[in-house]
Amino acid sequence: MTRFARAVAGGALAVCASISSVLAATAPCEETLKTLRAAEATATLSVADKAKVSDLEAKGIERCNADDDTRADDFFAQAMKVMGK
Repeated sequence: MTRFARAVAGGALAVCASISSVLAATAPCEETLKTLRAAEATATLSVADKAKVSDLEAKGIERCNADDDTRADDFFAQAMKVMGK
C-alpha cells in the first residue's frame, strides 16, 4: 500500500512539474523577434557582427516556425548579446 501511495504521489508530482514548466515558458518567439528587430534597426554593427546577428536571427526564425519558442528565444538572445543589448 505504501508503494502504491508513493507511486501515485510521484506521478502527480511529475504531472504538476510538467504543467508548471509549460506555464512558465519563455516569451512567445514572435514577440522576442519584434524586440530583436527593433534593436537591430538602431544598432551600429560591424560587417562581421551584422552577419552573426543575421545568422542567429535566421536560426531563431527557423526554430520559431517549428514552435520551439525556447530555442528560438535563445538564438534571439545570443543575437542581442552580439549587439550589446
